[in-house]
Amino acid sequence: MPALCRDCLTGFDTGARCPSCGSPRVIAHPELNTLSIAHMDCDAFYASVEKRDNPELRNRPVIIGGGRRGVVSTACYIARIKGVRSAMPMFQALKLCPEAAVVKGRMDVYVDVSRQVRALMDELTPVVEPLSLDEAFMDLTGTERLHGAPPAVMLARLTRRMQDEIGITGSIGLSHNKFLAKVASDLDKPRGFSVIGMAETLQFLNPKSLRLIWGVGATTMAGLEKAGLRTFADLLRWEKSDLTDRFGAMGERLWHLARGQDARRVSAHAPVKGISNETTFHEDTADPDILDGHIWRLAEKVADRAKAKDIAGRIVTLKLKRANHTLLSRRVTLSAPTQTADRIYRTARDLFDGAADQGPFRLLGVGLSDLTAAGSVPATGDLLDPGAARRESAERAADAIRQRFGDSAILKGRSLR
Repeated sequence: MPALCRDCLTGFDTGARCPSCGSPRVIAHPELNTLSIAHMDCDAFYASVEKRDNPELRNRPVIIGGGRRGVVSTACYIARIKGVRSAMPMFQALKLCPEAAVVKGRMDVYVDVSRQVRALMDELTPVVEPLSLDEAFMDLTGTERLHGAPPAVMLARLTRRMQDEIGITGSIGLSHNKFLAKVASDLDKPRGFSVIGMAETLQFLNPKSLRLIWGVGATTMAGLEKAGLRTFADLLRWEKSDLTDRFGAMGERLWHLARGQDARRVSAHAPVKGISNETTFHEDTADPDILDGHIWRLAEKVADRAKAKDIAGRIVTLKLKRANHTLLSRRVTLSAPTQTADRIYRTARDLFDGAADQGPFRLLGVGLSDLTAAGSVPATGDLLDPGAARRESAERAADAIRQRFGDSAILKGRSLR
């Protein structure tokens, strides 16, 4: 069986340790040298960058987020062992892990590190499809002739270079389609490398919960369970037409995924249709101060991503999920595209004011769509808001200061709520 040492990149017949360097970090699989669709996911990305830049944090639990009334953006694996999770209220996270170091996020730094990782991926293949700052699909079909090594070797080299040259780690999933590659990358985190081959696909999937499918959350799973569908094996007993009648377009997708089929191609040129961020609360809340703080933080995240991609959007969307899981969605079209947190926040806040009496809420999201290149947006004033231009100039100045001195150099008061 083909095997690969992930430390020295030696290929050999299967064994528990590398015959060249003795490392136990060995990946072995019958299809190791023939698969070419990969998903790379950085390990606890924001927290890893903070530990890299501050050695005093290296062996401590680290939580990225706001003050005690804020929420967890991400947490390192030490904190996760204590039960800390993304989107958890900060006060609860600190009860679970009181010794944790709480660090304010530095989005400008994370964007820069993401670009460094992307540059390494671009050296492997021109077909890289980013999903976010810290994860991407890659299609390495046909690259063995270029690199003189199969995709598995190049992927192991990628994660080694990420650690040596950039100072962060990542996990690799290698398979024959995007769905299974993404599943595989999450099987052995952190610093993982997992393979799901074509021959073993059904055996691997059959006993697994349908929660394995990206986008199948608690509400969707409850609907599937009502139909007696809990595992991939349960799906195999249904005809495609019956699944489609019951679940619509999702039913056809489920039929294919149950068989490990995913015809989506890795696309390096997939257009960005929208930018959004959302958070789920551990406890439902109608507190306007808490919700206002979340709206601001989400607007900042959306704006940071828009600025990083040099795009602006005309439509602002607010998403709310009530305690009974019903969804409210509100949207408004702006007079001109924007990428500023101030404009996104004020628009989303106005949308929220019209729905605040329908709480409490368990989820809140802010989005920006109808996107265009930021450079093509003309500079126009807002007759209904004379102070908008002044606030935008202040935000641009603050961005420049953060770029030079770090994200915590300037903070909005409302971001501490």
